[in-house]
Amino acid sequence: MEYVIIGNGVAAIGAVEGIRQVDLQNPITIIAAEPYATYSRPLIANLLRGKIHEADLAYRPEAFYRDNKVTLLLGRTATKIDAAAHQVLLEDGDKVPYDKLLIATGGKPFIPPIQGKDGPDVYTFTTLDDARKLDALVGKIKQIVVIGGGLIGLKAAESLHDRGLKVTVVELADRILSTAFDQVAGNIIGNRLAEVGIEVITENSVKEIVRENDRVKGIILNDGQNWRCEAVVIAIGVIPNKDIVEGTGIETNRGIVVNDYLETSVADIYAAGDVAEALDLLSGERRVVPIWPNAYNQGQYAGRNMAGARVTYKGGLPMNSIEFYGIPTMSMGMANPADAGYEVITKLSPEKNVYRKLILKDGILVGAMLIGEVERAGILTGLIRNRVKVSSFKEELMKDIPGFSSLPREIRAEWLNK
Repeated sequence: MEYVIIGNGVAAIGAVEGIRQVDLQNPITIIAAEPYATYSRPLIANLLRGKIHEADLAYRPEAFYRDNKVTLLLGRTATKIDAAAHQVLLEDGDKVPYDKLLIATGGKPFIPPIQGKDGPDVYTFTTLDDARKLDALVGKIKQIVVIGGGLIGLKAAESLHDRGLKVTVVELADRILSTAFDQVAGNIIGNRLAEVGIEVITENSVKEIVRENDRVKGIILNDGQNWRCEAVVIAIGVIPNKDIVEGTGIETNRGIVVNDYLETSVADIYAAGDVAEALDLLSGERRVVPIWPNAYNQGQYAGRNMAGARVTYKGGLPMNSIEFYGIPTMSMGMANPADAGYEVITKLSPEKNVYRKLILKDGILVGAMLIGEVERAGILTGLIRNRVKVSSFKEELMKDIPGFSSLPREIRAEWLNK
């Protein structure tokens, strides 16, 4: 049995550990386009800020691959899957045979068709190399524009601001963090960014990146405003990196569609992580949920199934947890329901930058949003995952720091037994 994994992110690590829970002997090969062992991508913002060193990015010990009998092909790009021959073709012409294959290629930055985007001084922010390139700018330029007010964009903005650059964030939506948070939460965080000196422009977009002698000199917004800058970071978000499956017959939608065992529509090929369109725990639909814990869990389930365990993936839960200049934030589940029929309970203490929001559907907790005070968030996450009806004790959950004792006795007993 030959296991092959394309990609070397957190989903790949989950898959290796999943395989080794079932099969301790058969070899595993990882094909990694990046020339580095697995590192924690969420930490590249701290690296850029100068808070940690590159050695601190390691997601597993150096001996991880050897101990798990993994052959690691670093800096090798997979270009094609020959499903009939059960082999992966590499850019250099080599072929890697497989019995079971996992596609864990993650996501790639979404780059909109902005005039002037091609050329020097335009960056993305998803990899270690991206962080290195931006780090090299410090001391050489003074002004930079970040396109995108989501998690990636704001962490890039925060990091660059802390290194002494004047940063402007441009966001198309009416607030920053529009995917994970509502207007109230977005305003709290936006105000905090303004306090420290990061300028945020909402309900606008970049029409053109202005160049002079091919170097970036500024931007033009859709409303005609001109802003000077010497570099631009495009951090609108990521899209599934599914190019490798072209011509394979593997079913795709937004991502690579997988079943409850993380199998694709082609035999012996699995997908996990940001590239996979897998089950969503709350909606029961297949969707891409590009967050770190989901990628690891999917990888682990895929690995166990590749090794013959046949375990059902129960679905991922959207969740975001991040801090902005002393304000911790967290959202989980359906934090921004799109239609009526949900009960929404909120509590706001603007003087403390504290906001709490619970979302119920038919009495069951399906989402939560916490700004400023996120202690005991695990209790809310557990209630959402277990589809607990909270109608009888929802007021207790609105307390600033609800404890385990806030839960009814029968629920406490059930959780303790588990």
